[in-house]
Amino acid sequence: MKVVVIDDDPTGSQTVHSCPLLLHWDVEDLREGLRHPSPLLFLLADTRAQTEEAAGERNREIAANLDAALSAEGLQRSDVLLVSRGDSTLRGHGVLEPAVLAECFGPFDATFHVPAFLEGGRTTVNGVHLLRGVPVHTTPFACDRLFGYGTSDLPGWLEERSHGSIHAADVVRISGRDLDAACGSGLPNLIERLRQLVGNAAVVVDAERLPQLTAFAAAVRSLRREKRFLFRSAASLVKALADPGRQPLDGPGLAALRRRDGRGCRLPGLVMVGSHVPLADQQLALLLSEESCVPIELPVPRIARVLEGPTPDLLLADLEQVWREQLQLALVRGATPVLFSSRGELRCGSEREGRRLSRELARLMARLASAMAPSLGYLISKGGTTTQTLLSEGLALRSLHLQGQLLPGLSLVLPSGGGRLQQLPILTFPGNLGDAGTLLLAWQRMQAG
Repeated sequence: MKVVVIDDDPTGSQTVHSCPLLLHWDVEDLREGLRHPSPLLFLLADTRAQTEEAAGERNREIAANLDAALSAEGLQRSDVLLVSRGDSTLRGHGVLEPAVLAECFGPFDATFHVPAFLEGGRTTVNGVHLLRGVPVHTTPFACDRLFGYGTSDLPGWLEERSHGSIHAADVVRISGRDLDAACGSGLPNLIERLRQLVGNAAVVVDAERLPQLTAFAAAVRSLRREKRFLFRSAASLVKALADPGRQPLDGPGLAALRRRDGRGCRLPGLVMVGSHVPLADQQLALLLSEESCVPIELPVPRIARVLEGPTPDLLLADLEQVWREQLQLALVRGATPVLFSSRGELRCGSEREGRRLSRELARLMARLASAMAPSLGYLISKGGTTTQTLLSEGLALRSLHLQGQLLPGLSLVLPSGGGRLQQLPILTFPGNLGDAGTLLLAWQRMQAG
């Protein structure tokens, strides 16, 4: 049984290891991924950065290509468990994407909504989603300009985000008490309860501890020949469903992947920060307090004015040359350049304008980082859109191989294949992860090699 994860940004593999991450999902790419010995296959779909219409269309394209790849490999839809991986702070197209997949890759007996990300302090208790014990709708994440919401009660959230097409009263709940019982002698009861689900029921699953998700996953696997289930989840459930075992390299072993030059000397690193959540601001400020970290700021208001002007390509090229020279100078000195967009979120006239500016900023950062890549020992990229654009456009990669986590939730990947980027460690860092010191700690670990 292969767990196929359609990830709405490139950071959802943050609990597992030793599997391919595809940046393209042509039929041949998918066939190769299905043949990989790992129980997991990730497709980095980047749908959180898209409009509802574009996200829906991308999911339809992936479902069609996955169908074709399965058929070519002599497999059936029932041979895969399909997971729509979303943000554990409830941002993203959390209702739309599983609905589209149910339409294109169904029918399913149930869609399970499991946003708990235990490694990051996100739990669900009595149907209420919490961030370190605080209802998530009271945190800054709920104020997201694109994906804001007003309740932490997941059945209520489903009703709100579905605009009433899902009724909170109809949502099935699987409680922590049910899962605790399944961890002991009550697993048959949970299996029977899942067996009774029909008609693509919407189901909310509590989770405070990994053994609860492990028991839930065991119940799901026991029914794989009888029932078809779909999942919208964060990263913790992915680990429980696939059970990849212990990662081959521990944290120091991953840091030791830092590249060296021909004389055996460690090559310098580069840090990119595109995320604008308040936590990212705190992490960036602490990192920049280090003397060997050189700040290179991209002024967002100025870039926005250039993009709106009559000759944006010419003016932006001149600015890029200045920033490239600053990056190169820092690297020659053996310092760590920290490339970041100016803090605060620039308000645009429309959602479309905001998405365009976000994409252009990410492309700019990706071009700058790509120009430095051959001389880097490692790269840390913070923010989902920033990282996706770096990997797919800046570095023009088709796939990656996930090595494991340097710190909880921080995945280290290597480009697949050879070329100028062979063995360049890239640390993918979600915008909403950790505490104020986590970015600094990750940099210190990679610096130590």
